Amino acid sequence: MKIAVVGCGAVGSFYGARLCRPEHEVHFLLRSDFEAVRQKGVHVESVDGDFHAWPCPARYPSEIGVCDLVIIALKTTANPAFPGLLPPLVGEHTALLTLQNGLGNEESLARLFDFRQILGGMCFVCLNRITPGVIRHLAHGRIVLGEYLRPPSPRTEAIADAFRRAGIRCDLAGNLEAAHWEKLVWNVPFNGLGVAATAGYDAVVQGGVSAGQALGPCLPTDLLLGDSRWTDLARELMLEVIAIARALGFGLDASLAEENLHRTRIMGSYKASTLLDFENGLPLELDSLFLEPLRRAQKAGVEAPRLAALCGVLQHLDGRRPGTIPL
Repeated sequence: MKIAVVGCGAVGSFYGARLCRPEHEVHFLLRSDFEAVRQKGVHVESVDGDFHAWPCPARYPSEIGVCDLVIIALKTTANPAFPGLLPPLVGEHTALLTLQNGLGNEESLARLFDFRQILGGMCFVCLNRITPGVIRHLAHGRIVLGEYLRPPSPRTEAIADAFRRAGIRCDLAGNLEAAHWEKLVWNVPFNGLGVAATAGYDAVVQGGVSAGQALGPCLPTDLLLGDSRWTDLARELMLEVIAIARALGFGLDASLAEENLHRTRIMGSYKASTLLDFENGLPLELDSLFLEPLRRAQKAGVEAPRLAALCGVLQHLDGRRPGTIPL
């Protein structure tokens, strides 16, 4: 296949580098990392063994042209850029695979392209971008892949096989939306609480931040799970997400909460992507990860007080570096 990766941070670079095999032509659409990748390729420090890859770097979509598969791993805050980035890469038979967080990303693509071209994937992986062109893979790696508004097709299986041949476990989701909610069971507490903890436990429970309040540090997964208060709050958030999903007709089991807590303990000290965004003064992926799930809960008539309080705190903190919140 001819493959384009749009959004070459930790997720896009890791999976794109894995796909750099003789049978594929893999292009990375890059901005700040262009020179580093052009000169040195992509290096992955992995628990499964370090490896190096040489994708074809490009600054502009027009340099790449129409592809068989476009993998979108941009932050969801960049989704308004879709109309300018994607059309030169997409032909009549192009498959568009979004590996982005949260809800609503396939819908954004469907406003521009035929819905039958769109797939979504959930990445259960522990990654960080260390420097330009260098990715650290700490744990896991599985992708759950599904078709937007349709069951899996032979195309879905072919794309899954490409990931499998590249050494990535890839499972198929019969219902993509249900799979999104399953991923949110982890994303909501561990992306959310790690940042919201800067305002303190009481603020997160009450759902508000005082003007001028000094902020503490973000909490990685091991510190959240090392304190029973945060662990209990994470569990309560998970159970709320499961309850919302069940009200929407997706049969998630309550046991997912304990399964996710166990899986997270294996990660050790891990900073989820939202923590890194906050520490670097970048916009948070609020809408797709937190606000849209809350809107769907409210529409379904499901009480989600922990999620509502978390959203309130994150909205106060969005776009602010650790320090003091101005009046």
